[in-house]
Amino acid sequence: MKASNLFERWNRLSSSRRRLLVEAFVALGAASAAVWLMPFKRAVRLGSRPLAAKETGRFTADASWAVETAARYVPWRAVCFQKGIALQWMLRRRGVDARLHYGVGRDEAGDLKAHVWVGANDHIIIGGEEAELYQRVATFP
Repeated sequence: MKASNLFERWNRLSSSRRRLLVEAFVALGAASAAVWLMPFKRAVRLGSRPLAAKETGRFTADASWAVETAARYVPWRAVCFQKGIALQWMLRRRGVDARLHYGVGRDEAGDLKAHVWVGANDHIIIGGEEAELYQRVATFP
């Protein structure tokens, strides 16, 4: 995508969406660094922060949009694990009781694979399109 097209898209965003997108880029960077540099147990706890004041409105959908959008433009491959940690952190920071779910399954060749998704209030916010293919083995508040 051309840089001029990106700038046009950026300029069409509201100021609140711009701030949210910048926050998502930062959160994805921190989550990616944690996944690469830390043991699993420490990395997954990054999103498990204490709940802050309750956010209202469309924030969960907007935060999911921001994380998915930022993940497409970061210069590394951000997969479900990084996106899940980033979104959980953003949501819990605003008082949404988001839970990171870790599941395992097998692919067509029988090899083990894993997936992460985030849910809140009995709804899957990110990673839900594949969640049903995995057996949940852990949930992180």
